[in-house]
Amino acid sequence: MARSVVSEIKRDHITKLISKGRRVDGRSWDEFRPISIETNYVESAEGSARVRLGNTDVLCGVKMVIGTPFADTPNKGVLSTNAELIPMGSPSFEAGPPDENSIELARVVDRGLRESQMIDLERLCLEPGKEVWMNFVDIYVLDYDGNLFDACFLGAVAALKTAKVPMKENEKGEDFMMPIRSLPISCTAVQIENSILLDPTLDEEKVASARLTVTTDENGDLRAMQKGLIGALTLDQVKNVVETSQRVGKELRKLIG
Repeated sequence: MARSVVSEIKRDHITKLISKGRRVDGRSWDEFRPISIETNYVESAEGSARVRLGNTDVLCGVKMVIGTPFADTPNKGVLSTNAELIPMGSPSFEAGPPDENSIELARVVDRGLRESQMIDLERLCLEPGKEVWMNFVDIYVLDYDGNLFDACFLGAVAALKTAKVPMKENEKGEDFMMPIRSLPISCTAVQIENSILLDPTLDEEKVASARLTVTTDENGDLRAMQKGLIGALTLDQVKNVVETSQRVGKELRKLIG
């Protein structure tokens, strides 16, 4: 996400605490902030979820319409992810077309969902080459206090898991739940003064030199990875984040069920 100015006093405070093995909010380096997930939040959506990760607050919705499949996947449904950083979410967010931050956010979430093969897209084919279900995952950031990647990913997974395919409404048969094949989880860490911190707050993001988001599935298999910011990570640090994501992902997955 975009990095804004942080006072030298605050920067020094954060880095001095980290040098002593501490964080501003008292968490351990591999500890997430409190998480709450409320599903079926939007009645008009096929599936929805509101996720609060600390003070970060996001709303995700799934809308399904019948459309034409892509030529190279005539027997598969379509998945599309969009993220909007609405001005009410942060003073740094501006109205207008998607900027590089919202595009990156949507791509990271989309890649994690797609590469984990969370949805059985073949079951969303109505008539090969002619009609399939198109799934639009829309993400809205209501309040930004760091780590949008994981908050939005949790919201997207929870919304998809609770989504119902509207067959009856479209005179195509009986409704059924979204065909889910796996429950991927993403974990994001940042590097500050050669230390690795999971689930960074906004202030921690502002002083971080590098960021890594790792997506794993139930088996602990690595499904997607996204490096951010200009700093470099050592091979040991990357391995550490991956192993931590595999371990912590098991606990986060329980929140979705």
